[in-house]
Amino acid sequence: MSDLFDSVDPPRVPLAERMRPRTLDEVAGQRHLLGPGKPLRLAFASGKLHSMILWGPPGVGKTTLARLMAQAFDAEFIALSAVFSGVKDIREAVAQAQAEKARGRHTILFVDEVHRFNKAQQDAFLPYVEQGLVTLIGATTENPSFEVNSALLSRAAVYVLEPLDDEALGGLFERACRVGCPDLAFAETARERMIGSADGDARRLMNLIEQIQVAAETAGVGTVTPEFVDEALASTLRRFDKGGEAFYDQISALHKSIRGSNPDAALYWLCRMLDGGADALYLGRRLVRMAIEDVGLADPRALEITLNACATYERLGSPEGELALAEAAIFLACAAKSNAVYNAYNAARKHVAGDVSRPVPIHLRNAPTRLMKDLGYGNAYRYAHDEPEAYSAGETYLPDGMALPGWYRPTPYGLEAKIAAKLEHLRELDARELARRANDAGKP
Repeated sequence: MSDLFDSVDPPRVPLAERMRPRTLDEVAGQRHLLGPGKPLRLAFASGKLHSMILWGPPGVGKTTLARLMAQAFDAEFIALSAVFSGVKDIREAVAQAQAEKARGRHTILFVDEVHRFNKAQQDAFLPYVEQGLVTLIGATTENPSFEVNSALLSRAAVYVLEPLDDEALGGLFERACRVGCPDLAFAETARERMIGSADGDARRLMNLIEQIQVAAETAGVGTVTPEFVDEALASTLRRFDKGGEAFYDQISALHKSIRGSNPDAALYWLCRMLDGGADALYLGRRLVRMAIEDVGLADPRALEITLNACATYERLGSPEGELALAEAAIFLACAAKSNAVYNAYNAARKHVAGDVSRPVPIHLRNAPTRLMKDLGYGNAYRYAHDEPEAYSAGETYLPDGMALPGWYRPTPYGLEAKIAAKLEHLRELDARELARRANDAGKP
């Protein structure tokens, strides 16, 4: 009977699991944390466990580091996934940790996707972390500052893991091919294509290699070319989370590239987000905002062009409509820049929020009824179009007793240079009129 079972092939272990590092030296990348004298290397060498949050994109070694730490400190390793676990699972893990403590063994509690636990669930860890019953290692792809409770965050060190660079992925590729498909040859360009498709994610690279191996065996191919890679692999999206930090990081990069007048960078980030599945109309709305905030009256065409780009996309859809968004992004990057409108608006909003409700001056009030006219509403109002240069020099339009605040300060760039010159001229006309009035008031 045993011979029968011995002849059955064991279940196939995924390449990613077979390639999981057994020692720190086998971990790919993360030299800023694992190199000599670096924080995590020192943590392993110190012999002192501490709770930590490992923050980084998928496939960069967060789970591996937690397992290696348990191995290095001979600790019990309990893993929970915040996607599938609740408070009941936390209690069970704590009970297991208490049983291990009774046997003289410490417990590392690893929580994957810790940011997906709500506040109550995250609070459930606190007493056991404080008591030292467990050492908590949380893994997250989201910024802990926003997604992890401050109380929990204050009890854990945060280590930032980076996407693996091409050198690290290249080393992994060679090792994985020796382990998983030693008889399969790869053209250099095919190798580069697969490393690029992995996008800094070691697990993705392992999965890609397995997919290519199966496809090559099926097709009877002995050497993998870049064309074979393209045919064998389904289209994969770049790292992009519509609700996560990568989304807002890339929006920030797009905005700052436009503000910095770099059309190539603006195009890059726009295409990155479109390639990652971002809503094109959302990007269009953000371009409209940039037109107002960063170009403003230095070139009022920016607002018109971005609004037209959104309308064009709505009419044409993808992919044709995306060209209109690209045109708008390039225009914004190349346009003269001014945040004068943005600053003026914010200053005015702040003033109004903290000021009293000042009445409208009598001469500016509307007088649709006889009573209002008898009360003086609109009296002495000067119609600007009837005066020289269509301007009522010396007239006041703010509430009585309120000084001219000067919120709008046009820049010397683009159209705002002309606006600044005009406003300066109008202020000169005001000054002359006020001086004339003062002179007339002083005559006997």
